[in-house]
Amino acid sequence: MKRIFLFILTNLAVVFVINITLRILGVDRWLSQTGGINFNALLVMSLVIGFSGSLISLAMSKWSAKRMVGAHVIETPVDPTERWLADTVRKQAQVAGIGMPEVAIYDAPDVNAFATGWNRDDALVAVSTGLLHSMSRDEAEAVLAHEISHVANGDMVTLALIQGVVNTFVIFFSKLFGYFVDRVLLKNDERNGLGMGAFAAEIVAQLVLGVLASVIVMWFSRQREFRADAGGANLAGRNKMIAALERLKVNHEQTALPEKIAAFGISGGHGFARLFMTHPPLDERIEALRSGI
Repeated sequence: MKRIFLFILTNLAVVFVINITLRILGVDRWLSQTGGINFNALLVMSLVIGFSGSLISLAMSKWSAKRMVGAHVIETPVDPTERWLADTVRKQAQVAGIGMPEVAIYDAPDVNAFATGWNRDDALVAVSTGLLHSMSRDEAEAVLAHEISHVANGDMVTLALIQGVVNTFVIFFSKLFGYFVDRVLLKNDERNGLGMGAFAAEIVAQLVLGVLASVIVMWFSRQREFRADAGGANLAGRNKMIAALERLKVNHEQTALPEKIAAFGISGGHGFARLFMTHPPLDERIEALRSGI
């Protein structure tokens, strides 16, 4: 949940900055030097902006995640809990065949954990204080195994590539919309670039298309959760993984902030809201593990 949220937030910020910078530098004028739009130039620009945003976000993922949640990286364990966390992650990483990730704790009441990083051997696994206070060692071990599986499966890299493709289409069609507004609706015939009306229309289109495109990213995220659950079951044990998910279910059903949890899709959703869930409903995940899917 938090891994996807932080990545998408960073990606949007990077894409916006790149877009503004290219606009200030006058790169957009190349698209309309002949009075009509240059589709080849537009496609190249969209690819550059789209994949730059996702790949830069991937490279920054560990750095930005630690600062956004205020994570404390365990360099030298100072108490039994930190020592257990570091030892458990080290053992699981060895079994999964990945490099030892950085292990961190961040102060938050929600029961949560995430893994991020630009490759399998340079990752970060972070857990909330809420998780450590609410879960048993066996349940927490299963959650850590789930996150280690995300790293071993290369989910962040795959997410970055999918986000890059999505970004490319969003940039391409939003710039087409801006051009349409500038030349057809505002009837700007200038050949030295598009006006501010086009830029405003483009930003609005990027926001709208970005929300719609996120459905694709969320769908991918939900599919990877089932695979990470299976990987967590292999590393920690199926019963421990099921117990951890059941603990999450009980905890989220009793929470005082159901709207916040529903927004991130931990406890599931129905209808249109389901399209924007980063995680499948917990009941579906538990059933998948029990049925051996």
